[in-house]
Amino acid sequence: MPESEVTDQKQARLNTSGPKRYFQSPLSEDEVKPIKLKNRSQQNFSGEVIKVELNKQLPFKKSHRKLVDKKTIKKEIPEPKIPKGLLQKYSKGEKVKSKGVKTKFFKEKLQRKEIYLEYATEQAARTELLLTEQQGFIEPDEEELTAQYRQEEISQNVDILAASKHFKLNLDFGPYSMRYTKNGRHLLLGGRRGHVAAFDWVTKKLLCEINVMEEVVDVSWLHVHTMFACAQKDWVYFYDNQGTELHCVKRLYRVNCMEFLPYHFLLATGNKDGYASWLDVSIGELVSNFNTKLGDIRIMRHNPGNGVMCIGGGKGVVSMWSPKVREPLSKLLCHSTPMSALCVDPKGQYMVTAGQDRKVKVWDIRALKGPIVRYQLRYPANQIEVSQRGALAYSQGTYCEIQSNLLLGNKAKTPYLRQTCDSFVHCMRFCPYEDVLGVATAKGFQSLLVPGSGEPNYDALEDNPYQTKSQRREHEVHALLEKIPPELITLNPNEISNVDVPTLQEKVDAKRALFHVKPPKIDFKARHKMKGRGGSAKASRNKQIVKDIKRKEFIEGVKKSKQAIVKQHTKNATDFIPLETSEPSVLDRFKPKDDRK
Repeated sequence: MPESEVTDQKQARLNTSGPKRYFQSPLSEDEVKPIKLKNRSQQNFSGEVIKVELNKQLPFKKSHRKLVDKKTIKKEIPEPKIPKGLLQKYSKGEKVKSKGVKTKFFKEKLQRKEIYLEYATEQAARTELLLTEQQGFIEPDEEELTAQYRQEEISQNVDILAASKHFKLNLDFGPYSMRYTKNGRHLLLGGRRGHVAAFDWVTKKLLCEINVMEEVVDVSWLHVHTMFACAQKDWVYFYDNQGTELHCVKRLYRVNCMEFLPYHFLLATGNKDGYASWLDVSIGELVSNFNTKLGDIRIMRHNPGNGVMCIGGGKGVVSMWSPKVREPLSKLLCHSTPMSALCVDPKGQYMVTAGQDRKVKVWDIRALKGPIVRYQLRYPANQIEVSQRGALAYSQGTYCEIQSNLLLGNKAKTPYLRQTCDSFVHCMRFCPYEDVLGVATAKGFQSLLVPGSGEPNYDALEDNPYQTKSQRREHEVHALLEKIPPELITLNPNEISNVDVPTLQEKVDAKRALFHVKPPKIDFKARHKMKGRGGSAKASRNKQIVKDIKRKEFIEGVKKSKQAIVKQHTKNATDFIPLETSEPSVLDRFKPKDDRK
């Protein structure tokens, strides 16, 4: 056999399929792939790809068993730098200074944490590249105003899908109240004469349509579009998306307005007698029900930022309520006349109020300051609504006006859009994630196009307008697992993450004073008596009696001090959270007489 054929057979045996050994032929340039470095100090957090190229194979000897002799690291073209303003938007706050940390271990731990936070900030800033949808707007020609455009003209100059979102329903059982779902997909209408309808307003597919044969004051969706609540003449009824009655809550009596808190699963109501109620729809129990002493409650909205209920009164005062506190958390004098409308923006930053003095005011609800902006109107506003992008809509009878930004105030000489309805406006709501304003009137419903009012990008894990049946079920399970208890509804939602230092110090002092105090030593010396009058046994017995008496006195003193501390803490707690056990119970017979009420 010639030598050339032998060498070819050897080369074929070396190139057979199977795992390559380090002594085989070297890797080609096409087989070089980017790898991740295990050493965190060599990680590149700016997003650059690091490649490692391997040198050629050395002859197989014992002294050359390593695959790589030298490493050459080459960097590709770096990505553009992130603007500082964008980084500041997603910043987690100032860096923690490791100056006062004593041990080296904790210093390195803090530095490692700061590296992770910096990397997370950069990644969050880069995700804005995925938000491809932009906010809509109307660009007028020279010497033209956007307020001159009518809905017919706007619908003719937009695409077919957007034009289909402008429609009008003529209904005969008004006046109507309305609600959109949290993802903006379904619409619920409730007429004062008993007409209730739920449908997918985008595809115009009807879910259910019923007549309850009595007055319907207000309607509200629950956590999913398969259930909704109707405040009827006397009580609150729950229905499914087929119109079947699920439940009737008779403890919610003569309700005027309803608000649903999606993260707490609470249905908040206000009735004609001034009672505010919170119903937990996940377990079907009434969390709280008390008299606000404000009279007939007709103006009520909840703050999406912290879950606090804002109730407007006839004295121009907005009071903020929590289900576990029977007194208002805060009061804000907004107008010198009775209030006519109230609204809180979806981010929970600003509150907009309207009064009979024909003024609309914008307040900073986080700092309880203001008014930041004022609007002077021709007539009092009877309805107010704020969109996700900060557009402000208000109605004056049959007349609606929309401002492109609620913070413009009197700087805007003319509104962004105007619309005249065929009858009196009873309810207005912006549709989430859509440039649509829903207006419920005495004769039906109108869907108005407002370019630039809705949020163009949505989080599919939070609110998905296109969710399937399985996604809806999964979302409902996760929402129930992450439900926020009603005790955490406060003005400052971040208060739960802070340590109550005075209370903690008081507890530590109380423990030191009570649980670490030893009983005092008793040095009892019996009086010397005459011979035959006493003995050692009698003296020791007297000594033990005295010790027992002193010990009982010490224990009683400890009990009194404990009771004083408990009463003080209970008094401080009742200033914020009333005790639910104040009502008499059957088990009170087993308590001592001093503890009975």
